[in-house]
Amino acid sequence: MEQSFITANGQPVNLNLPCTLEEFLVAQKLLPRSVVVEHNGDAVAPSEFARRALALGDRLEIVKIVAGG
Repeated sequence: MEQSFITANGQPVNLNLPCTLEEFLVAQKLLPRSVVVEHNGDAVAPSEFARRALALGDRLEIVKIVAGG
């Protein structure tokens, strides 16, 4: 594995590559079904998280889904 950086919500994050989006979310203690993710400007369906590979320099925007009334 290679140590690399991506940007998540404007902050550099160190991670081991290869890594999927789902693995990254779990490592960040985020439940994959509780977030909405944009990867390099493209919205990613939760069903794609396990197949979406991250690469050096990628940019993520992650928003937590909050339920309530």
